[in-house]
Amino acid sequence: MLQISIDGKEVSVEKGATVIEAAQKLGTYIPHFCYHKKLSIAANCRMCLVDVEKAPKPLPACATPVTDGMVVRTHSDKARQAQSGVMEFLLINHPLDCPICDKGGECQLQDLAMGYGKSTTRYTEPKRAVAGKDMGPLVSAAEMSRCIHCTRCVRFTEEIAGNQEIAMAYRGEHSEIMPFIGRVVETELSGNVIDLCPVGALTSKPFRFNARSWELNRRKSISAHDALGSNLIVQTKDHTVRRVLPLENEAVNECWLSDRDRFAYEGLNHASRLRQPKIKHGGEWHDVDWPTALEYVRKTLECIQKEDGDGQTAMWLNPMNTVEELYLAKKLAAGLGIRHLSSRLRQQDDRLSGSLQGAPWLGRSIESLATCGAVLVVGATLRQEQPLLTARLRRAAKNGMALNLLASQREELYMPLLAQEVRHPNDWAGYLKNLLADPQSTVAASLHGAEQAAIVLGAEAQNHPDYAAIYAAAQALAAATGATLGILPQAANSVGAEVLGVDQGNSIGQMMAQPKKAVLLLNVEPEIDVAGGAAAVAALKQAQTVMAFTPFVSDTLLEVCDLLLPIAPFTETSGSLINMEGRLQSFRGVLKGYADSRPLWKVLRVLGNVCGLAGFDYDSSEAVLREAVDAERLPEKLNSAVSWQGEAAPAAAGLTRVGGVGIYHTDAIVRRSEPLQQTVQAQVPPARVHPNTLAALGLADGAAAVAKQNGSSVPVTVRADEGLPENVVHLPLHPANAVLGGLMNAIELGRG
Repeated sequence: MLQISIDGKEVSVEKGATVIEAAQKLGTYIPHFCYHKKLSIAANCRMCLVDVEKAPKPLPACATPVTDGMVVRTHSDKARQAQSGVMEFLLINHPLDCPICDKGGECQLQDLAMGYGKSTTRYTEPKRAVAGKDMGPLVSAAEMSRCIHCTRCVRFTEEIAGNQEIAMAYRGEHSEIMPFIGRVVETELSGNVIDLCPVGALTSKPFRFNARSWELNRRKSISAHDALGSNLIVQTKDHTVRRVLPLENEAVNECWLSDRDRFAYEGLNHASRLRQPKIKHGGEWHDVDWPTALEYVRKTLECIQKEDGDGQTAMWLNPMNTVEELYLAKKLAAGLGIRHLSSRLRQQDDRLSGSLQGAPWLGRSIESLATCGAVLVVGATLRQEQPLLTARLRRAAKNGMALNLLASQREELYMPLLAQEVRHPNDWAGYLKNLLADPQSTVAASLHGAEQAAIVLGAEAQNHPDYAAIYAAAQALAAATGATLGILPQAANSVGAEVLGVDQGNSIGQMMAQPKKAVLLLNVEPEIDVAGGAAAVAALKQAQTVMAFTPFVSDTLLEVCDLLLPIAPFTETSGSLINMEGRLQSFRGVLKGYADSRPLWKVLRVLGNVCGLAGFDYDSSEAVLREAVDAERLPEKLNSAVSWQGEAAPAAAGLTRVGGVGIYHTDAIVRRSEPLQQTVQAQVPPARVHPNTLAALGLADGAAAVAKQNGSSVPVTVRADEGLPENVVHLPLHPANAVLGGLMNAIELGRG
């Protein structure tokens, strides 16, 4: 350890630490712009100049390593004069438009100018003007005259996002920050450059001119859009969400947010929000009050059970629902004799259900996954499923982690990989068995040789028709190599659903094959949330009654349902989610309910009262949580082991569909966020196939074709892609193709 004195205070730091890091350890603030703890050192703003004893001139604190016995003064006349001089230079060309700047009130330059700037300037020359840039639908770069060239945005896209999409062009006073000519910023983490920008050069395009920072109320929350459980600061005004920012949590999302978490709020007040309960009568929809609607539910379920028995009623549950909502749904089902509940809406192989030893999860903490020496990821589209976890793995891979991938496509991850095996999904189980039989192979050897190793199964593996065989092979390999086995859950509370054991009776596939007489949809849009949209809708059309508890109305729900109950999204309710590492995180609502909507946990509680069930007298979501989950014993319920030892399912002949769920089509809120739907990733995807497969089908690159699954068809454009194995069709789930079948099933591709 090295000793350093800063402003008379002594502190010990590790060798290699910089002066600014030592100052932060002491709690001493040194002004800076270009420095950021997660980025490489640029030392180009010079605002952090400090007075170092025996040094002939002030030194940049961010780039000066500590030496033993170093004496630093951050507020001496020498340091203050240097810092003031830098501020004067920065303000030479900076436009004095603070009253109209979106960064006003939270601008780092504005704040530091008050402390280190002068009241007047010595420069009378015209200020330099820089043309605005187009960086896409999420990031506004319309005011690039404000840029101070700290290069934080440049370093972020290169080092964290992995692909440098922003750079500095020209030299000297002509320098400009810009995206590559003719292109926009496409990374799924682009919104972080807004937080990083210390001035008003890069701002949020959806938030632009929307509100002032001091007008906003700030509330802590948890993201419900993926299983990472990013911590949020939700900012509101006039009972609407105006902006979402990251709440720093080093163990979960660090200081970053994915664009999905940051901009999904734009879908909350979509025109399709359901305002009040509706009942269909005589083919027409009528608005009703809540007591009437809940009484309708009671009478309808009672009638179905009397006529057809308990086995003809089912609940379809969205795994992004909170712990409290899922627990009350399960409790209500038990009280009413409903025996069929399913939250595994996209999972097709249910053979593991009876052999699970606990709730499948990541198998280790998020932080410890990034410290593994070797990781094997099976059947995942990492950037699409888990943008922030991918950023962690990227940093780990750059620092020496042996990252191995087994997937159905060659995904561009912008990180060093030990092995990237692209194989037909039918071959995955066999490949894993071969690794077990050949411990000297590159992938197996990396797992064997690592002090810590992990095998992780992604969404494509979980949705595979032969998931059980893939899981069993991965478990055997993990046991042989000493690796932990885990999954990347597909929804925000998938682990919570497994902990609560809500899945009972028939699987979603069985309920689609043998439709029930009554179905309760809890925050489910069947045409896109369930494997095989058209088949799910067809099964619901055969029911006598379908009752949807939903924040949004859709054409499908209007067609198949006879009751719609407006429930609150996660921003308008309190609740808890269990993320991929088994972390229980609770949050409170940040807004009052929209129109006549109600939190789902309250609706289920009152419905229990209406049905005369005991044990539904909760006065808060916290009371529900205490009964649902023992937080201290939660780790005991996390266990990815299975005892299944069956035979592999027969492989389907012909073409297999791959591609997973589109990154901006994962849930109802995200699908309704206009800024996200304007991104490149949200556009209607082409059907990509290997050139040899394309030739065998008699199709040309760029040709119009028709994709068919389970009696449904959609028009597609085909594209040749050598990064795919033969006999697969890469077609991610999108509203334009949602009527097709399962994501890992047989598909036909032919001429239009």
